[in-house]
Amino acid sequence: MEHTNLGRTGLLVSRLCLGTMNFGPETSEEDSHTIMDRALEEDINFFDTANVYGWKKGEGVTEQILGRWFAKGGGRRDKVVLATKLFGSMGDWPNENKLSALNIRRACEGSLRRMQTDYIDLYQMHHVDRDTPWEEIWQAMDLLVQQGKVLYVGSSNFAGWHIAKANEAARARNSLGLVSEQSLYNLAERSVELEVLPACRDYGVGVIPWSPLFGGLLGGVLRKAQEGRAVGEQQRKRLERYRPQVQEYEAFCDELGERPSDVALAWLLHQPGVTAPITGPRTLEQLEQSLRALEVDLDDKALERLDQIWPGPGGPAPEAYAW
Repeated sequence: MEHTNLGRTGLLVSRLCLGTMNFGPETSEEDSHTIMDRALEEDINFFDTANVYGWKKGEGVTEQILGRWFAKGGGRRDKVVLATKLFGSMGDWPNENKLSALNIRRACEGSLRRMQTDYIDLYQMHHVDRDTPWEEIWQAMDLLVQQGKVLYVGSSNFAGWHIAKANEAARARNSLGLVSEQSLYNLAERSVELEVLPACRDYGVGVIPWSPLFGGLLGGVLRKAQEGRAVGEQQRKRLERYRPQVQEYEAFCDELGERPSDVALAWLLHQPGVTAPITGPRTLEQLEQSLRALEVDLDDKALERLDQIWPGPGGPAPEAYAW
């Protein structure tokens, strides 16, 4: 497993990030623990979660599963670069969501308690909060850093100008600012190439793509349908929209002799500024299969072909639409 720096920091993380969103709702706790143990065996040291995962308001089901896994000992916590997120609602009372200083403090304490740890390596804002000023957000985050409860701060689902504004506000406070951004990014959804990716590269912010297979669309969905395997409603709608590209894509993957899911992950690993795509396995087999992407070498001809099948916005703004 190759490791790389997270953005401009000295922190080394694996080129694949283990996403835990399925732990609880889709994957049993026992199987989740097995997957995490296997990830460590493969030198995957970057784990991502969120306080809302598990989708039972206020319970933090997935964080609790991680906490009980850490409690098994064996150096598990020390080996993991642990990333979690806050923003979503954890209760029905006011101030139990978003990015007020009060919620940042409470949400952090809740995540620490559920995960049975005394610090979070990467604390991420799950969404931009347009109602809270950056001075308030950074004051709260800086305090957590000073207390040793948080080491680095990241964002998720930010626009390019949000990243710039956040980091300039941090600079005015002599704070490190954002070191990572989690964005929806894959072959079929490339709008972040306009402004988010250029902003991240300019500020030294590591990019952590989520949904690298676009909900399974890039994971061999046609082949699965032909084999009689179930296709979810969202997958079905996306397939209706992208069927010609998916057909061409899966045929090209056959020419390469690679699984579509591995090619999709490998393509992201070839993109400048990308630190680690998030893989969200439901099973141990899915985790093990994703490792193949690290070995898929896409030459310039293959990358050009993928751009033809899945054209991006035309590069960064403003050249993508002007001159």
